[in-house]
Amino acid sequence: MVLSRRTFSAIAGTAALGLALGGSNGVYAAATAPTGPAPGPPDADGRPHTVGFDQYSLLIDGQRIVLWSGEMHPFRLPSPSLWRDVLQKMRAHGYNAVSIYVSWNYHSPAPGSYDFTGVRDLDLFLRTAAETGLYVILRPGPYINAEVDAGGFPGWLTATEGTARTSDPTYLSYVDEWLTAVDRIAARHLFTRGEGTIVLYQVENEYADHVTSPLGRDYMAHLYAKVRADGIDVPLFHNDKGRNGHWAPGTFDTGGEEGRWLYGFDGYPSPFAPPPDWGYFGIGGVKGGSTASPHTPGFVPEFGGGWFDPWGGAEFDGKGYAESRRTRDAAYERRFYLTNLANGIKLHNVYMTFGGTSWGWLPAPIVYTSYDYGAALDEARQPTAKLVPMHQLGHLLQSVPELAKLDRADDVTIGEAGGEAGAVPGIKAYHLVNPDTKAHFHVLRNDTSDDLRVSLHLDSGTSVTVPVPGLDARLIATGIALGRRTLRYSSAQPMLWLTAGRQDIAVFTGRPGDPTETLLECASEPKVTVLEGTADCAYTDGALRVDTEPGAAARVLVEGGGTTAPLLLLFADDEASVRLWRYDTPSGSVLVRGPALLRTATVRGTTVRLTGDTVADADLEVWAPRGVSEVVWNRRTVPTRATTSGSLRAVRRLPGAPKVTLPALTGWRRQAENPESAPGFDDSAWRTADRTSSYSTTPVPAGGPVLFSDDYGFHYGDVWYRGRFEGGSAAGSVSFSYVTGTQGLLMAWLDGKPLGTHRMPVPDKKTVRTGTWSATATFPVEVRETRDAAGDAHVLSVLVRRMQHDQDGKANDSHKAGRGLSSVTFNGASPKVSWRIQGEAAPDPVRGPLNNGGLYGERNGWHLPGFADGRWPPADFPRGDRRQGVTWYRTGFRLAVDPEVDASIGLTLRDDDPARAYRVQLFLNGWNMGQYINDVGPQHTFVLPNGVLNTRGPNTLALAVLSDGTTESGPGKVELTLLGRAAGGVPVTLVDSPGRSG
Repeated sequence: MVLSRRTFSAIAGTAALGLALGGSNGVYAAATAPTGPAPGPPDADGRPHTVGFDQYSLLIDGQRIVLWSGEMHPFRLPSPSLWRDVLQKMRAHGYNAVSIYVSWNYHSPAPGSYDFTGVRDLDLFLRTAAETGLYVILRPGPYINAEVDAGGFPGWLTATEGTARTSDPTYLSYVDEWLTAVDRIAARHLFTRGEGTIVLYQVENEYADHVTSPLGRDYMAHLYAKVRADGIDVPLFHNDKGRNGHWAPGTFDTGGEEGRWLYGFDGYPSPFAPPPDWGYFGIGGVKGGSTASPHTPGFVPEFGGGWFDPWGGAEFDGKGYAESRRTRDAAYERRFYLTNLANGIKLHNVYMTFGGTSWGWLPAPIVYTSYDYGAALDEARQPTAKLVPMHQLGHLLQSVPELAKLDRADDVTIGEAGGEAGAVPGIKAYHLVNPDTKAHFHVLRNDTSDDLRVSLHLDSGTSVTVPVPGLDARLIATGIALGRRTLRYSSAQPMLWLTAGRQDIAVFTGRPGDPTETLLECASEPKVTVLEGTADCAYTDGALRVDTEPGAAARVLVEGGGTTAPLLLLFADDEASVRLWRYDTPSGSVLVRGPALLRTATVRGTTVRLTGDTVADADLEVWAPRGVSEVVWNRRTVPTRATTSGSLRAVRRLPGAPKVTLPALTGWRRQAENPESAPGFDDSAWRTADRTSSYSTTPVPAGGPVLFSDDYGFHYGDVWYRGRFEGGSAAGSVSFSYVTGTQGLLMAWLDGKPLGTHRMPVPDKKTVRTGTWSATATFPVEVRETRDAAGDAHVLSVLVRRMQHDQDGKANDSHKAGRGLSSVTFNGASPKVSWRIQGEAAPDPVRGPLNNGGLYGERNGWHLPGFADGRWPPADFPRGDRRQGVTWYRTGFRLAVDPEVDASIGLTLRDDDPARAYRVQLFLNGWNMGQYINDVGPQHTFVLPNGVLNTRGPNTLALAVLSDGTTESGPGKVELTLLGRAAGGVPVTLVDSPGRSG
């Protein structure tokens, strides 16, 4: 039986009412719920809602839904206007939810200080998600990992008492402050209250240690109670680090609450092995994935949509994120994600869907600036081929409610096409059934690299030949509703169905050239019209059979046959399917074909108003509710004609994006800095390094002093030390022990003369996870009896590029590992050295604490647009300087991008000699957009997000170049690069930047 929307709503409403009465604050765990239409797109409608679950799926107001979510991090896109762009692209491509981390370090420059303004406006992001029509999975930690500095812990927490990620009361006092600040905002956006679209909330993150200890159990119980006390009434969950059954329901104290806690597990399987079965078809038990919690739905809070790349690019052999995207491509997604669906995974979040940029000092030590991740939307917000299966599956899940409630069915018989039944090497077949409607679903997965044709024997006794490409998968459905008709079976994969106007429309997908057969139940012979493309149609045995090949123009109209409403069948290949856009409005569903993106659709009277993007010239065809006769595209009326397909088709193609011209970067000015290395530099205002104890996990050498920068309030970027001593003439060398993150370095001077530079090694495949590196740099010295006639003390000047704090993935306080110098000793002498230390200035109130480090130029505003550099001498690129220290380069440029064009622009740095040893910090309009290391890589192009980048006016670019003096160094080729363009986009407001020129 297939329930009508009206019948289903009545049943579901009664069920939801009864279940809600047994719960609390509108949240419940349901015993059962019938199969019926999925809830429509969410918004902040002001009405209360229920959010619950049973063993099959999440339930929204009693209606089943497969949560098809993608991960993005607002903090990795420091332009709030562009949040809407990414969210609209996600919804358009079939996602119904977005999952986000909230990073504590991004919002808290000091204890008790929490900033949610500007680029850190969580309230704005949550409003935007609701306006876009996406549910939100909120993940505020307090620990998030996420390949960010200290795993999201603020820098100041690294210098505090208390063991993190345990029930230590000092740590919990800080955690409670953080959660109070976050939850005050989150509570305003709960879907249960009708004020937002948050439906799930994560407690902690991949917490795999202290699982059996009171330190861990009490900690999790404290977090649970705190979040509930803050008014968060949606279901809570944790993401198990692997499949261990950690923190499944009943494993810790939830204050007597039952049925409000979900078990989830993260999964990043190798793309080079067969997809694992983490549910119905797996090993079962607590190690089997979703079977660790049989009374809650299968939930993967993180499933690999790519992978991160370390400094040096060892993960992908120096090929960068393009290789991540290649190895986890569209076929990977179909094969792995369909396997998850077959295994009962009904809450599915892809990490990442948009990776973005770990700008400033945000990245964890193990990764470089780009966090592209090989995601479906690349770092420059450009769609990739990986969106195709997400688009198809997301729309399928929205259109076919039977997929939200599945049981494992009996194994089916398969065979090679045209041959006898029997096992087909490399093919794995999954069979599932909806217990209410008896609709059946088959997933055929090909684990070989060869294209195969498989004969699938259905329950009806019929065999259907299904083409399954190599290392790919296909979903075959039988008995599902296509509007007011029923599909007997099809060898093509269903993508969506909807009702538009007086007809139903169904879309099937497949590869060009692969023949497909589709059978529709018909009580009598229907009228069949092939409107476009080619198809052979025949009526027999109570079914209409349609044989065709998917393509851009295969259309069949079916009328009559016992059903009053016509059915339009569209058969689309991948390229055509990703140009079909469904949008549900209060007036009914809209289907649009042609443009590169459909952002919004509204129906008012006889007009449908559409917004979206084109890249090249594109068709525009619209199926709309009854009475619509006019189409407006991006505020312009489009002349159309009615078609035999029941659509309105534009008489002219929509124009593509015009050419974008980028200026050459000229007019550079140059200024050397690091006056801190000179013996006469005035450091009297610097902090005296005289502490004798530290909360760091790195031991303090006997006799001290503590030299770790965090102990003196300097948490990000470079740090300077100046040490004065007398005597020491017998010394033959000086040794500097220091601790940094990956790719840290140390530079030293004695009495203004360079001693040399030491660098941490480039990670290899065995050390890419190492976040803390320790080394001792030894340099020969010649110390004179007195530095000058006045007998002043000698001065050691040391610059440490400390990189970032380690994460705390094993809950052992590894984020508290020291950063900076640990000790300095002389060989042959032991003069007493008194130290002063200087790091970053007070946090930038707009750009936040992670923007600036402790270079002289940063402390004095050389990176800001308003800085007066008119007296700096001119400079040309490429440069070939040889010096140890820091040199700054600045220039300005103007852009004049058409306001109706979304141009994604990057900055590319290249050098003819990859052996040149230098680094560059890139500042755009004062924003630290990342770090380039010429002889390490692999990143050469840095995305400049619109809003930080002024695409219609002046911009200031500053480069802080750090060179070790061992090679000629200096920027080589520096140029703006167009990373993508589209006519359309979203309105972009410039990010507030004090000191912006012009």
